[in-house]
Amino acid sequence: GGAVRENYGGVLMILIIGGSHAGKTEFAKSYFHLSDAEMLDGREAPEESLLMKAKCIRNYHYLLKKLCEENGSPMMLTERLCQENPDCIVITDEIGCGIVPIEKSERQWREVCGKSCCLLASQAKTVIRVICGIPTVIKGELK
Repeated sequence: GGAVRENYGGVLMILIIGGSHAGKTEFAKSYFHLSDAEMLDGREAPEESLLMKAKCIRNYHYLLKKLCEENGSPMMLTERLCQENPDCIVITDEIGCGIVPIEKSERQWREVCGKSCCLLASQAKTVIRVICGIPTVIKGELK
């Protein structure tokens, strides 16, 4: 939900990915004119009802981690988000690069994040990767 934007066949979802502290949130705030109040933080594990109405969700990877720790269903949440809030802006860290974690729970979280990002990217109209504060569109286009 949130602001009215041009409709592209019903799906306006925007996925913003990149490394930790790469400038993803700053880019989203600036480009999409978002206030802090319009951005739900996955670290705070907001209620699902709020997620389904959010204009923007940042730190989505932490929300997935919490669901993994609580034996929840991160993929079901991601599927619901795609269905019920298809014009949301989702910001998440890429956590699949680098050294494979020793702990099984960390590997499972990494796998869930990867699968969730694949699902979000497949549903999104636009996917943007931010590196060093520089956005690169890897699917769709920015207007």
